[in-house]
Amino acid sequence: MKILVINGPNLNMLGKREKEIYGKISLDSINKKLKTMARKEGAEVETIQSNYEGKIIEIIQKAAGKYDVLIINPAAFTHTSIAIQDAIRAAEIPAIEVHLSNIYKREDFRSKSFIAPAAVGQISGFGENSITSQCGPHWNSQRRSDACRTSERHFSETNQKAAGAALKREG
Repeated sequence: MKILVINGPNLNMLGKREKEIYGKISLDSINKKLKTMARKEGAEVETIQSNYEGKIIEIIQKAAGKYDVLIINPAAFTHTSIAIQDAIRAAEIPAIEVHLSNIYKREDFRSKSFIAPAAVGQISGFGENSITSQCGPHWNSQRRSDACRTSERHFSETNQKAAGAALKREG
């Protein structure tokens, strides 16, 4: 299984900016954790970060046929980029949209995702776990045709567990 992880604008500043929203962990630390988890499962992970929409589009276009799954945190481009949505559709790679923060609990403009219609699922609001939970045991030796169903099932299970834990903390 080959997994491509794309992180969008300003995510290179994780650990330095708005720690109350994004946490204290750096993108390098998240990437190292992802690669370690994937290696244990026999998967390969390539991580890329760009602050430029056009570069992200080119990376997605070149990924077609080379990767089994795309995990993307489009960051601010989530709310503005129909072009990234189009690139994901054209690449025909199962895409999972992830966000460290809960985009639905923030400013109103952040609750609209142009990426979601092209993704098999979305997970947000669980910090680094929004990303790292996507490289667990369910990826091991899955064929490309199975990736969507597996991702959707994993999203459901992960979201139910995380929501239950969050409710216990708040309650």
